Amino acid sequence: MTLRIFPLSLCALAALLAAPAAGAAQEYDCMIEARQAIEIRSPVEAVIEQVHVGRGDAVRKGQLLVTLASGPERAALVLAQSRAQMQGEIRSAEARLDIAQKKAQRAEELFKQKFISTNARDEAQAELQLATEELRRTRETQKLSQLEARRSAEVLAMRTIRSPLNGVVVEVLLKPGEFGAITFKDPIMKLAEIDPLHVEVVLPLNQYGQVKPGQKASVMPEAPVGGRYDTTVTLVDKVIDAASGTFGVRLELRNRKFDIPAGVRCRVQFL
Repeated sequence: MTLRIFPLSLCALAALLAAPAAGAAQEYDCMIEARQAIEIRSPVEAVIEQVHVGRGDAVRKGQLLVTLASGPERAALVLAQSRAQMQGEIRSAEARLDIAQKKAQRAEELFKQKFISTNARDEAQAELQLATEELRRTRETQKLSQLEARRSAEVLAMRTIRSPLNGVVVEVLLKPGEFGAITFKDPIMKLAEIDPLHVEVVLPLNQYGQVKPGQKASVMPEAPVGGRYDTTVTLVDKVIDAASGTFGVRLELRNRKFDIPAGVRCRVQFL
């Protein structure tokens, strides 16, 4: 019996080499991205007084980033706080009320003993009512002053810009002395949150239903990062791209030491 060997075509040979080995998990191209990237702008129109961070700096949520010029706002806050803390008018009104109460009580006793007329007693009662209303009005005025102090504090707080996230400074675009405003063309700076990172991958339609949220996977960034990192599927798109027959999957990759930069290409293997 003669064994005959038939040569493979180039296409068949390429398909054979591209096919994964039996039992081996298939790998897919992916992209490592920042969890979110934001632009920091001024909430008010003001001159930038100081920028407290630079490009590449790690920042924490709530950290001071930028201070805007705030001379008039600081003065307004001090004035409002002084008014809110003033007790002179209230104490004066309390003293007048105390005197009016004693006078009204004395007039009532004298009226019962028929030493004063009804008009005299009514006048004492009227003075008491006026003193009571005066004290109420004074206390309301102080409450309004306290609210005004809180408002002034909020206005001043808008002159200090703090980080809304934990991340890194990508770029600083404006410097002290320049004008920052809501409608200005350039933001003051750009921040990116890179812990955790998002790994975005596009899969063919035949994998739909095979990959599910919570599933484990391994991500292998391209050189020079390299290595293999354990990740978890957090999102599987519910809408399929009919034109390409694909759907998107997102994985979450922890990056506590900021060892992995955002924007790196990678390969992912679902476990």
